[in-house]
Amino acid sequence: MKQVYLHGIGVFGPGLVGWPSCRAVLSSAQAYVNEELPKLAPQRLAPAVRRRTGDYIRLAIEVASEAVDQCGIDASTLSSVFSTSDGDGQIAHNICDAVRLDQAEPPVSPTQFHNSVANAPAGYWQQAVESFEPSTSVAGFDHAFAVGMVEAVMQVTMENRPILLVSHDVRFPEPLHSARPMDSSFGVAMVLASEPMSGCIGSLDVSIQYETGIETVLKDAQLDKVRLGNPAARSLSLLKAIADGGGEVALNYPDSGLLLIKYSKMD
Repeated sequence: MKQVYLHGIGVFGPGLVGWPSCRAVLSSAQAYVNEELPKLAPQRLAPAVRRRTGDYIRLAIEVASEAVDQCGIDASTLSSVFSTSDGDGQIAHNICDAVRLDQAEPPVSPTQFHNSVANAPAGYWQQAVESFEPSTSVAGFDHAFAVGMVEAVMQVTMENRPILLVSHDVRFPEPLHSARPMDSSFGVAMVLASEPMSGCIGSLDVSIQYETGIETVLKDAQLDKVRLGNPAARSLSLLKAIADGGGEVALNYPDSGLLLIKYSKMD
């Protein structure tokens, strides 16, 4: 079992825009309303840079910014882990559409091309905050959040330094959506550290087991539908434990494993 400390949270999902709103809903202090997501315009990206990105990259920057701003840590000093299910489906669609065989000279945009690489969100983030710290980008299909969490926790404990974890996915366009359906966009970010610092939210005890067990579900049917509708939204069970002030959750992990996370609020 590994223990890390939580210092900041960012959330962006249907009816759950920002951690304060998400916390109020998950703690039952506020009724959940599945509202259309507002347009993403992360202020850390300059307008000219923002115009060159799509919702997939903007979502990552949006939640990362909230998590970092919340905990007051200098963003440029943070290493990072970016986790996704499959990457940017819109960019993949655009490139595939551009290189159809019925076109004499397929017009693949250089911007589209460089935005298609796996670590594009990490690159935009590091440019935005002027960071030269290491970054890792991972993909985990339905287990994307759990895979990202394990990677981040291992780096925190082995390197003894804070890490920014970002997990995000957006709905794919057709025909990709039919093959890989997602209900809506969802992003979550957390700042994790090996020691509690000023403003620490609580601790996370993290372990993996390969025994009989089931993933934690949410009692609210609407919220559980959101949880199942996007790989990054699997984080909602953990976010509810945090909103409730404590609890232990299980998330499905590759090879039929379970990622167990126990949250304890700081005194």
